[in-house]
Amino acid sequence: MARLMAGKPNVKPARPWFSSGPTAKRPGWSSQAIPHQLLGRGIRAPEVVERFAEALRLTRELLQPPADWRLVYVPGSDTGAMEAAMWSMLGERPVQVLAFENFGQVWAADLRDHLRLDPEILTAPWGRFPDVSRVDPAKDLVLPWNGTTSGVKAPRGDWISADREGLVICDATSAAFAMPLPWDRLDVVTFSFQKALGGEAGLGVAALSPRAVQRLDGYTPPRAIPKVLRLRNGEGFDATLSSGSMINTFSVWTIEDWIDGVEWGLSIGGLPALIGRTDANAAMLDAWVGRTAWIDYLAEDPAIRSTTSVCLKFVDPRVSAMEEPARQALVRRMKALVEAEDAAFDIESHRNAPAGLRIWCGCTVDAADIEALTPWLDWAFETALAD
Repeated sequence: MARLMAGKPNVKPARPWFSSGPTAKRPGWSSQAIPHQLLGRGIRAPEVVERFAEALRLTRELLQPPADWRLVYVPGSDTGAMEAAMWSMLGERPVQVLAFENFGQVWAADLRDHLRLDPEILTAPWGRFPDVSRVDPAKDLVLPWNGTTSGVKAPRGDWISADREGLVICDATSAAFAMPLPWDRLDVVTFSFQKALGGEAGLGVAALSPRAVQRLDGYTPPRAIPKVLRLRNGEGFDATLSSGSMINTFSVWTIEDWIDGVEWGLSIGGLPALIGRTDANAAMLDAWVGRTAWIDYLAEDPAIRSTTSVCLKFVDPRVSAMEEPARQALVRRMKALVEAEDAAFDIESHRNAPAGLRIWCGCTVDAADIEALTPWLDWAFETALAD
């Protein structure tokens, strides 16, 4: 077991940002790399519209969805993209939702309390994945692919029927650009700029399959839909959105910063390289977990363990004997210790998750910084217990 060190570690992460959103900027990022020429221009100016369209083209090139899928911007980050999909598409047939972490629970509550759709909610305890044998291909399905707050990911995609009747709406914000996605088993894939590529917050993207577009064209929801969530016009899917047109006024700085991140991803080898960096970071953290007795994964099954938002739990007997408020206090003390040293920021678990640590291992983090982080976690743990 790691015990109190004689002193603080000697090496700090060069970039001590391990938040699960917004995540770390790409290596080498500088505000000076962001073009300024269009700041202050009208959002409908041809040059501005073209930059938004270019960002969608580059996003498609990096993410590699099927060629016949449409990509659209939605305000409100991934939350806005998910809400737009649910409000605009659901209600034609019964709906199920996988609620195995905080955001799955949020989508379930929205479906039940606001859309009044009486969803079938498939749950699982923190750190586990639901029993997907109950998924009905005749029903629509809503799920997070990777549980940012639980450190649990879908193990694969073959449990989703290839010839399903319902749509699959997938919140992939902490999986896109970091994990392979089974595009043939999904119909809507949403993500935000602020996750895997460290973009600025506020904008989301919804990738729509032909089946999703067909639903928008052929189904009129029996509800009023706020303007910022509308994917339909009077005739069906609003196709202008897939050309880079905006539902409302978006930030030009945000889109230029996104382009910077996507171009970096393409420059280092595209999607395989981003997944490779993510896997290398997760492997570096895994080596530390394997040799450290006081910590373990919240997701005990490696097949469902996230490689981006890695969630860890305390297994030291001294902490196990504590009540949950005391464990939360321990996390806050550890966080304060490492942040005071500029050694790590934002390592605490989500506010609704069990007390523990959450380390972002996505592609914009360097493996060397994960390696430098772990002695600081050992030091902070023993120091916080001794306080």
